[in-house]
Amino acid sequence: MSITASRGVALYVGALLGPGLLVLPGLAAAQAGPASIIAWIGLLLLSGLIAIVFATLGVTRPSAGGVAEYARLGLGDRAARAVRWLFLAGITTGAPLACYMGAGYLGGTRITTAIASAVLLLVVLAVTRHGVRTSTTMQLVLVGLLLAVILLAVAGAAPHSRAANWTPFTPHGWSSIGPAATVLMFSFVGWEAIASLTGRFTNPRRDLPRVIAVAFAITTTIYLALAYVTVAALGDTAGTATPIAALLELGIGAAGPAVAAVSAVILTLGTVNAYLTGGMQMVARPNRFTIAILVTEAALLTLLGTGTISTTVAVTVPTACFLLVYLLCMLSAIRSLPGLTRPVAAVVAVAVTVVLSFGGYAVVPALLVTVAAFALPLRPMSALSNEVPVAESVDAATRLTP
Repeated sequence: MSITASRGVALYVGALLGPGLLVLPGLAAAQAGPASIIAWIGLLLLSGLIAIVFATLGVTRPSAGGVAEYARLGLGDRAARAVRWLFLAGITTGAPLACYMGAGYLGGTRITTAIASAVLLLVVLAVTRHGVRTSTTMQLVLVGLLLAVILLAVAGAAPHSRAANWTPFTPHGWSSIGPAATVLMFSFVGWEAIASLTGRFTNPRRDLPRVIAVAFAITTTIYLALAYVTVAALGDTAGTATPIAALLELGIGAAGPAVAAVSAVILTLGTVNAYLTGGMQMVARPNRFTIAILVTEAALLTLLGTGTISTTVAVTVPTACFLLVYLLCMLSAIRSLPGLTRPVAAVVAVAVTVVLSFGGYAVVPALLVTVAAFALPLRPMSALSNEVPVAESVDAATRLTP
């Protein structure tokens, strides 16, 4: 089935936006204060460069293998396996975290939030295991809900903006911008998911640049508006774990937190279902994948519920997985793509490495997955070919951004 330009824009926007926007602006503001706006701008520029590389890969190297195939082109089978494992690791660690962030809008202590998020994830796992999938259309409906909530929050809180809230601009020093960018990067993955479908555009070389330009303009406007209002309207309280609830309370009054809570739960249930559906399609043994998620859920939510680790650290774990996916794909693009796209990929590879360097010990799990993927013996190619490509999950689930 071919993809029209308008549908392509919707898919790209849906791939880039997720319920993480309900939480991440507050986490970034807590780390860097008003200077977090610099992290937003820098990541938007990086996001645009990533889009260029993945679009080029999708047009010049069309393949159902998605990001794993992109890595294989220039780096071989071990790199492809590393990308696939990192993608699954991102899903496994991201799903419990998405539930935790969504449950945070229900209020309560860390412990009650962890319990509520465990219930949410168990419900989604049960639904997913019974074959109920979030279609691409439903995913776009959920994205529409997210957009409506964010626009309502931004428009309602904007009149409460104060210039004084921008000072001091760097309360935690200029060095805090790097860690803030690492956290925010979780809102900027998604280009790779749809780039693998570029072969289904009626005229990829004509439509794709227009689609990417429009999608990039939409997401840039949303991100910058939300980042600006979070700081300008909330001031010292911008670092809250529920910034959208605070913005809605300014805009529509006491009903704001309730609207945010209902929206957060709906978005969490729908997008985590999409996330897990994609993961189930990528593995040969869904039972083992389910067990891995349950074990990760128990460990991660225990650490979060007891305060052993912060949400900021937890976000960095799946973020590092996706950043390494990008890094391997960029290194492959440098070796396999012709023309000006190669230096663009080189710039992205350096930028991704810099962002990774601010992740601290939370990057270690992703590094261990990568090392294992390269070090362990490869299975026969016939066995590898039975693995479902990353890209095939996109039709059932655009993506989840916790």
